[in-house]
Amino acid sequence: MIIKAVKFRKDGFYSQPFVYGGEEGTDKFDPSIRYRGSLQNYLIDTGDEVILVDTGLPAGTPEEAPDESSILYTGKDICSYMEALAKLGYKPEQVTKILLTHKHSDHSGELKSFPNARIFVGEEELGAAELQSIPNIVPVKFTDGAYYNFPESQKIAEGIYFIKAKGHTNGNSIIIVESDGLFYMLHGDITYVDEALYENKLSVVFDDIAAARETMDRVREFVRNHPTVYCGTHTPQGYENLEAKRVMDLDHPVPTVLAEVDFTESKATGIYVCSICGYVYDPAEHDGEAFEDLPDDWKCPRCKQSKEKFNRA
Repeated sequence: MIIKAVKFRKDGFYSQPFVYGGEEGTDKFDPSIRYRGSLQNYLIDTGDEVILVDTGLPAGTPEEAPDESSILYTGKDICSYMEALAKLGYKPEQVTKILLTHKHSDHSGELKSFPNARIFVGEEELGAAELQSIPNIVPVKFTDGAYYNFPESQKIAEGIYFIKAKGHTNGNSIIIVESDGLFYMLHGDITYVDEALYENKLSVVFDDIAAARETMDRVREFVRNHPTVYCGTHTPQGYENLEAKRVMDLDHPVPTVLAEVDFTESKATGIYVCSICGYVYDPAEHDGEAFEDLPDDWKCPRCKQSKEKFNRA
């Protein structure tokens, strides 16, 4: 069993209020503290088949241009998701299964590029706009009972388990791969950075805060009782943990390295991008209405997050 990170953005950041403020409120935390951000998904090569965990941003998603007020930034393009997959030596037609942690387009963006793959996704995500007109979807009903302390699971292949973990979205899931005595937890957005898992903090992005808390508690309990390599999507800690086979120790956190941020001036395009789901707001498609002129309570049409989650493109 080989697990690899598919890396497609780097040098992003996530502010402390964003990654910690879900339960206590953002005002309790320091916006000047910015944790390192990146974007990567994962690939599992079993020797018999190639399985993807999520499929990156859609090709052509604009880069963001953050400023001092930005609470998050997904980073600079390394390459497109499909180019990153090719760099690892894989072709789309080799992929037999895709395990989708949740609907947001930084996880589901290139599903259409794998027509031969069966796409496994928690059935509560099926109504999402991001998943419409996508063929070969297999709704996961979690029919295999409990997986350790997680009540609902479905076995995908030998040593690979799809775990119900709702909260971030209503159909959110995690993937656990058992290999060589370790448990690799490939997750979407249980946390955005590892510091949040150590500190037991929820981010501000959730569909169901009570479910998100229950999932966090279960993840932390699992990590305490099993040698777990914790592999996230939004921080370089995800692939660093993977490459080092670093087991998460909640009582002995890995020292934090804060993001180095360069706020450079960029040419104003009028286009804004949602840093949560990748939705692009182009005034030309909204009767010329500038993003700045939208009401303060305006929400992203796709993920329903607030204006502050958008950055200029």
